[in-house]
Amino acid sequence: MTSQVNKILPIRIFGDPVLRKKARAIENIDGSIDQLARGMMESLSQARGLGLAAPQVGQSKALCIINLPLLDEKAKQPLVVINPKIYLREGEVNYEEGCLSFPGIYAEVNRPKKIALTGFDLDGNELEYEADDILARVFLHETDHLDGVLFIDHLSTIKRQLLKSKLKKLNQD
Repeated sequence: MTSQVNKILPIRIFGDPVLRKKARAIENIDGSIDQLARGMMESLSQARGLGLAAPQVGQSKALCIINLPLLDEKAKQPLVVINPKIYLREGEVNYEEGCLSFPGIYAEVNRPKKIALTGFDLDGNELEYEADDILARVFLHETDHLDGVLFIDHLSTIKRQLLKSKLKKLNQD
C-alpha cells in the first residue's frame, strides 16, 4: 500500500478563466473531494493565506477552506466548507483586502460586518457558522470566488483604473 502524500496545488492567478466560472455544487462527498480539500490545505498553508476556494486551484467545485488557526488561537485546523450558502449579511465595514490569486495587490473593499452561513463538512455533516469582522470578510471573499466574483469587482471604476497596470502585468506573467 502506498502512502498518500498531499501535494501542493498551484494557485491560479488573475486572468485564468476558471476564476470567473461559477463553481458547481458538490453532489457527492467522496475521496476525490477529501483529496482536493487536503491539497488545498497544503497550498493554503504554504501560501500563508486566510482562505482558499477550489476555483483558485483550478477546480470549479463549491468548496472553500478557511485558515481558522491564523484567525483564532483556539482553532486547531482549517475549516472546510462544502456548498457554502450565506443567509445573513449585517452591517458594513471597509477594510484592506488581498487575494492569493492577485499577488501583491491590495485594496479597500466594503463588505458586511457580520454573516451567517450553512454548508457541509468533509463527513457530509451540515454545519452552520456565524462570523464577524475579519472572519466574515474571509467567508465572503471565498464564497465570492465560488460565484466567479473577484475582490476587484467590488471596487469602484476609478479604483480599478488605478490598479489596471498591475492587473495587466499579472495577466502577462
